[in-house]
Amino acid sequence: MYVRFWGVRGSIPCPGPQTVRYGGNTPCIELRFSDLDRLIIIDAGSGLRELGNYMMGNDLPKGPMRTEIFLSHTHWDHIMGFPFFTPIYIPGTKLKVYGPVSYEEDTLEKIVGGQLTYRYFPVREEELGAQIEYIPLKEEQLDLGDGIKLTTKILNHPILCLGYRFEYQGKVFCTAYDTEPFRNLFVTDPNDPSYDEMMANEGELVAQEQNQVIEQFTAGADLLVQDSQYTQDEYIPDKYGWGHSYFEKVCPAANRAGVKAMALFHHDPLRTDEQLDRLAENYCQAGKYGPTEIFFAREGMIVEL
Repeated sequence: MYVRFWGVRGSIPCPGPQTVRYGGNTPCIELRFSDLDRLIIIDAGSGLRELGNYMMGNDLPKGPMRTEIFLSHTHWDHIMGFPFFTPIYIPGTKLKVYGPVSYEEDTLEKIVGGQLTYRYFPVREEELGAQIEYIPLKEEQLDLGDGIKLTTKILNHPILCLGYRFEYQGKVFCTAYDTEPFRNLFVTDPNDPSYDEMMANEGELVAQEQNQVIEQFTAGADLLVQDSQYTQDEYIPDKYGWGHSYFEKVCPAANRAGVKAMALFHHDPLRTDEQLDRLAENYCQAGKYGPTEIFFAREGMIVEL
């Protein structure tokens, strides 16, 4: 199987001369099983438009298109490409859309397909040519058929968000974005009037346990696509609670988990190509964080597993 990146940017598309080399589209990843002629898509950010155009030329000539989209979560930068995904307008296309939904009453179909209303878009969902099935996910294990196993893991983000672990013929591909380290939410200062020693200790234990669970989830991955929007200086203290990680945390964690290769992902929309190059010189040095190969994901990059 191979992985191709169609969108690697976080929060909002940022096209322009300063983002040409790494790309300005929001998250979309192609996971292709060549021997099965099967395609799985992770996230429907603005990069999905170009993937759809590629599928029209590469997949449609072989017959009706069938694919699955796994959404990490339903924030707009991860679903905004859906109305521009050309295969949904083609009769005969069969599409399954998987993803988590939060405590709100809206269904996955209403959140994703609801973009296709006259309020937002000139085409209604009822006018699409494709047959679309929406499947809600929680933390679970699934058999996707053809020998493909999937494990999902709840991540630390302001909305319910899932990491994905795909396993096929001894190879493991993981995603862990959008997420930040779990931390103690209780007061830890003994001088604070609301300090409770038992709660503070319990909160610290829970945070440590959950961070360890994430490392176990990614353990031994041949490729991990990891949220790394910030540096430590940017994250502390201004970005707590925003749902994104920092390099100094995720790089050693990947090494501890025995990850073979890690693609740093969800680049800050303010980063230029030159800034990402300088960050790569620092964080992607061979051996700096152990044997894990670390690199910044770029649009168009293909990784074979």
